[in-house]
Amino acid sequence: MIKTKAVQPLPLPEVNPFTSNLSIIMEDIYRRIPHRPPFLFIDRIIQISETGACSSLTVKPEFPFFEGHYPGNPIMPGVLLCEAVFQTGAVFLADYLKGESLNDESITPVLSRIRDARFKRMVKPGDTVQISVSLGEKMGQFFSMTGEVRNNEKVALTLSYALAMVKEDTSK
Repeated sequence: MIKTKAVQPLPLPEVNPFTSNLSIIMEDIYRRIPHRPPFLFIDRIIQISETGACSSLTVKPEFPFFEGHYPGNPIMPGVLLCEAVFQTGAVFLADYLKGESLNDESITPVLSRIRDARFKRMVKPGDTVQISVSLGEKMGQFFSMTGEVRNNEKVALTLSYALAMVKEDTSK
């Protein structure tokens, strides 16, 4: 039997003293990561620190996946909550890597591992969730991270994951 370490709740990161505006607008998100609607699952960056970031998403009733995900009792798909965590991690890494924007088409943030995802509460249309990520280990191009989604200050999701920063092979 393999024992895994439980994911601990994350404290909210401290405000980055180098960021003058606490709420980074959508254009700033676009500058940091390549994701775009309809596959962008953060709409506000609340904080970025040396060790993590916090963002939020207002879950709009008109999101198209609600039409087929439990019709009549729509629930935000857990895999999309995970994606919001991954995107928040990518935004964090864009700042952590000191200006090496993930919008650089030669570098792609790629999910390389998901571990110990635990879904604890449902997220419904109209909810606003807070997403926090913290950096763990860095090994070469791999960044080990933990993430948490909170809905009404209660934990909805915790997970551990790793992102790899993959540079495009131009020798093709």
